[in-house]
Amino acid sequence: MGAGLLSGTLPAFGQEHESGDENGRLTRGDAAVLRFLAAAELIETDLWQQYNELAGVNGGSQPYIDKLAKLDADMSQYITDNTDDEMSHAAFLNGYLVSKGEEPVNLDKFRTLPSSKATGAQQIGRLTNLMQLTVDTSWWTRYRSKKNPDFGATFPQAIPSLHVGKHPAIPRTDADLGPSDHIQAIANTAGFHFAFIEQGGSSLYTTVAQKMSSLEALRIVVSIGGTEVAHFQTWHDKAGNIVPLTDPNDSSLVFPDLNAPPFGGEKFQTNLIMPEPCEFINKNLPACSIIRPTATRGVALGAFQAFFDDGLFIGQSRGFFAEILNLAYAADKATRTV
Repeated sequence: MGAGLLSGTLPAFGQEHESGDENGRLTRGDAAVLRFLAAAELIETDLWQQYNELAGVNGGSQPYIDKLAKLDADMSQYITDNTDDEMSHAAFLNGYLVSKGEEPVNLDKFRTLPSSKATGAQQIGRLTNLMQLTVDTSWWTRYRSKKNPDFGATFPQAIPSLHVGKHPAIPRTDADLGPSDHIQAIANTAGFHFAFIEQGGSSLYTTVAQKMSSLEALRIVVSIGGTEVAHFQTWHDKAGNIVPLTDPNDSSLVFPDLNAPPFGGEKFQTNLIMPEPCEFINKNLPACSIIRPTATRGVALGAFQAFFDDGLFIGQSRGFFAEILNLAYAADKATRTV
């Protein structure tokens, strides 16, 4: 996917500063990483705003709110708080870049995707598509495993049918508000998607922190990254409360009881939301409970690929892909300088 889009769009590295200077300029690498993170936060803000409009504390879709409340009574507040956090991250990162003489990231020209037509959704252009998702649920089994993807381990899907096909995580129109199990299936999809998004942010920030050269830039990355981990922990807990059912409008979408056979045991148990200790750094060292993966190779492109595979960008333009891939490529080229 990236080869053709990247052709001719890479930054002219020779025209950029190689290292920070006495006036507080960022190194080329630090600027590239922070710009990619700003883009990622703009994308996250866009998708969380869609969830917030329909199911936040002032959300406009009461049946959707009621079904999300089956996962936790405080879901509306959590959705609104998560949205506020991502908005603050995007605004801060862009503000910081400007303060250092760098260009901020602006994706407004790519806000072209349609909104949900359900009651409560604003009719504005979007960066992301929440109505055709293919959700990777392997994060659930990854965090219950003693294995680490940094060593090449792979993990089964917790909800196999959610990782096949294209499923809405928000009501597309008010017609999606019934029957009862259908809108519950949409809420279940959202519950697993919330955690998918935030576990990705947890790994992304933990990984790119290893690339930062200035202590101030490092401080920014680890400080924002900590809130991503807090988000993931919250949504991980709520995902375990999905309602077991088969979507009456799509019989291929099945949400199993994750605590019942054949799903029982530590591989799926819903109250095991603390990361299981796993191999880390060297397989000969003791197992350690960590965020994973955190190996740095290709992390930005990997994050973009995960969003792409998720279906978040269905309908987006070639120009959007070129813009994000360009930012990701530059971030992945960054190396720590001392």
